[in-house]
Amino acid sequence: MRILHIMAGNGNGGAEVYSTDVMLALHEKSIDPKIDQCVVMRETAPRYQELKNAGIRMVPEVLRGSFRFWQRYKMKQVITREKPDIIHCWMRRAASLVPASAAKNGPLIGWFGNYEVIKHYAHCSDYVGVTKDIIAHTIKEGVAPDRATYIPTFPSIIDAPAIDRATLNTPKDAKVILTLSRLHPKKGLDILMQAVKDFQDCYIWMAGDGPMKQELHALSVKLGLQDRVRFLGWRTDRGALLKSADICAMPSNYEPFGTVILEAWQAKVPFVACNSAGPAAHIINEENGMLVPINDVAALGAAIRKTLDDKALQDKMVTNGYAEYMQSFTKEAITQTWLMHYNKLLERFHAQTQRGKQVA
Repeated sequence: MRILHIMAGNGNGGAEVYSTDVMLALHEKSIDPKIDQCVVMRETAPRYQELKNAGIRMVPEVLRGSFRFWQRYKMKQVITREKPDIIHCWMRRAASLVPASAAKNGPLIGWFGNYEVIKHYAHCSDYVGVTKDIIAHTIKEGVAPDRATYIPTFPSIIDAPAIDRATLNTPKDAKVILTLSRLHPKKGLDILMQAVKDFQDCYIWMAGDGPMKQELHALSVKLGLQDRVRFLGWRTDRGALLKSADICAMPSNYEPFGTVILEAWQAKVPFVACNSAGPAAHIINEENGMLVPINDVAALGAAIRKTLDDKALQDKMVTNGYAEYMQSFTKEAITQTWLMHYNKLLERFHAQTQRGKQVA
């Protein structure tokens, strides 16, 4: 099985992280010579070198030029050279680089981590979304139900000892609320800061970077939180951070899914979120997490305070969340689902090709 992955993003967003995790997980199974991967990705992408060091063939030249017509020309050359059985387009820009003719030679997958407009994936033969609701959206947009498949993400945190709080200038007895996200208006981090500003025992660790960094710094000063907020930047030690945290929070006002949910479940950390689409689909309030209305400062603060003060509630949410992770979202289970899906698409394509030859 020859798979050509295309990831045109250049950041540390959820799609970039997850797509790389899938490629690496598939590579771990490449003891079977039938699994052969090639990846179109920018050399400046944060995890490009990690994939290359793992022994995966990387094709950065497609994205070196700034002109779209040149990128499409180079992509056509790569497809001709690699002769992939499957082309996997991770997000909209990747799909836009693939010529329509590519779908004649094998399945062409368009991957959705969001509620995308289908016309941007017009050349794709099949669609995969990270939530059932996103798949329902694609079908509503006109995709045939048998061409749309739900495959969730999986967490990829590395098990590690809890980070020493002293290294982040945080008292040992403080209550730590951890966020793992871009510093972006959609993430509701300003709401979180307002919600806990009067909780003198609480510190906030914000792991991530983004366009709101300066604004959030300024807000911390305005709210008198500058001594209790730590801006950590982009981190690769999410497992160590989670182990040292008392709560993992996702106060997003827009979140189609959020792999952070799974990371908190895997790490056995109580999870508190606002009820944007992703958390609302997976969190049962006070069962496997806490769920509050979007942009409701008082409700978010109350949920955090209740979680911190109620050990029995913490234990219940952690136990139920971990059980759900183990049942449906492990790396091993999701990787196997991808392999089964690839094989299913190939079998269908070959059957259709054979029928076409018989008719001819």
